[in-house]
Amino acid sequence: MAQTVIHKADTRGKADHGWLNSYHTFSFSGYYDPSRVHFGALRVLNDDTVAAKQGFGRHPHDNMEIISIPLEGDLQHEDSMGNVAVIKKGDIQVMSAGTGIYHSEYNKNNDQLVKFLQIWVFPNKRDVTPRYDQISLNPADRHNKLQQILSPSADDEGVWIHQNAWFHIGHFDAGVKAEYTIKDQDNGVYAFILSGNVSINGHSLSARDGIGIWETDKLDITADTEAEFLLMDVPMTVRL
Repeated sequence: MAQTVIHKADTRGKADHGWLNSYHTFSFSGYYDPSRVHFGALRVLNDDTVAAKQGFGRHPHDNMEIISIPLEGDLQHEDSMGNVAVIKKGDIQVMSAGTGIYHSEYNKNNDQLVKFLQIWVFPNKRDVTPRYDQISLNPADRHNKLQQILSPSADDEGVWIHQNAWFHIGHFDAGVKAEYTIKDQDNGVYAFILSGNVSINGHSLSARDGIGIWETDKLDITADTEAEFLLMDVPMTVRL
């Protein structure tokens, strides 16, 4: 029988730093809940809003796969590998921190917020050579279907990471249904609702709610209103 955990939007951790408003689905920084440290290999799911002319100064990471999904505005990225780039809605950014990197993220706009998801996934191998990639996807390709944005393979659609994980985004009209088959029998799926109302395996979810489902092979998805959502198919056991 499928196992399920639901995290309603208003139960998330919150940090308001003035320039940064961040909601934490899982324990992060000053927010700690022993029952919400991770979902399998999914370690961090932060829902961040960065004020104009503000950002994250240069800081380090290692041995983590870091994925950024812009939702609104654009964010400038710089890192110790020499990359300087801007990511915006429709882009997917990935870093394999591996043996160690430094990076910064900054909203250079004078009057526009930046909203983005920052996601950390435990890798399946340690101390890899750090790398950076970003791609631009066509949001029309997620209209009433699931658009793959991440996988374990550089030859597949989307970006790739050092983990047996697949991410998809769907933007469905009201009433549209879909079935998602979990990619590996050892995986589960964490779904995060970006907007609207969605039912997954009979559970009603609203914007910014999350649901984790495992020990099953598929999800039944119905958009109860126009809705956008992210599916993160990840191993339930972390092996390093």
